[in-house]
Amino acid sequence: MLRRHLFCAASAMLMSEYSALQGALSGKRLGLAIHSYSNRWKAKPTSLKYPPFQDVLDVMDHCHSIGVSSLQIGVQDWDRDKAQKARASSESYDMNLEGIIRLPQAPGDVPRFTQELRLGREAGARVFCAAMGGRRFEIYTQMEDFERWKISTLAALALAEPVARRLGAYLAVENHQDFEMHELLALVKKVASKHVGICLDTGNNLALLEVPMAVVEALAPYAFTVHLKDISIRSVAAGFEMAEVPLGKGIFDLPAMVNTIRRAAPLAEFHLEMTTRNPLLIPCLSEQYWTTFPQKPGVDLVRTLALAQQQIGKKSLMRISELSSEARLNLEETNILESLYFAAEKLGFSSEKMKALKVDE
Repeated sequence: MLRRHLFCAASAMLMSEYSALQGALSGKRLGLAIHSYSNRWKAKPTSLKYPPFQDVLDVMDHCHSIGVSSLQIGVQDWDRDKAQKARASSESYDMNLEGIIRLPQAPGDVPRFTQELRLGREAGARVFCAAMGGRRFEIYTQMEDFERWKISTLAALALAEPVARRLGAYLAVENHQDFEMHELLALVKKVASKHVGICLDTGNNLALLEVPMAVVEALAPYAFTVHLKDISIRSVAAGFEMAEVPLGKGIFDLPAMVNTIRRAAPLAEFHLEMTTRNPLLIPCLSEQYWTTFPQKPGVDLVRTLALAQQQIGKKSLMRISELSSEARLNLEETNILESLYFAAEKLGFSSEKMKALKVDE
């Protein structure tokens, strides 16, 4: 299910899949996660063509202009005035709003979390994405440290869940290159609350040598929200590199992924997460990488490296650090617009405004 989908192939299977998508997503536009604008969000370099987004209102104005249906963005540092203005914009633009929030790390942190959650709810957000950790293969050098971190995530959710329940909010824990899919499922099931689910990222667990389609199938029934992305990978001496690319230009079977999620989680919003940045090195041939994976089967490594080997000879992954700031901003906008257009043309999302956004190859 990781093969590159060639939409010019007029197979009956593909047409059936696309027809199902059209029916499931009829009239629904694609949302966007703020990480897609990592170069423009609160950027210091100025640009006349791509002025920096200084706050949520700037982002919402631009998202409305390109036909985005839902924005997922951080709620830290908001005040009541900002929350009320964000709600007014979302209602005016018919745009859903979701929050990104940091869970309380200790009992003394609960008031901060409560205030941010309350302001997000006042802005109209009901779902709040929470990334619990970072790349485990970069952070942890001992299995004991990783196990302590897993215990701390459960403690954070235990502090956060009663607040979310009281405020009518839903916390979506992201698979953020920290949890393997079985670990994340175990965490959510242990909390056992209708207010705690998953922010399903379609690509992150490739860094943990898991099959993305299998991850989607396992996590979709618990998904409150989605980060939709496509990935391209290349083999390197230490393992492989992976990079987010515009939808349709990577190795994922996106129609199957979207259809699976839509069937299992019909209320979950899809948010494009197309982060324009340098490729990420996955050093899976180094000893340290395996510190927190004592039980991982070797077949996972073989399968993933074989997939990376198949990409040899294809276009290399771009390193945006070699570009000027203006060129990075231009590439970021191009990547987003290409993805929105692909979602409308090939994934069954609403085509409203999309034809006007088409980017020439």
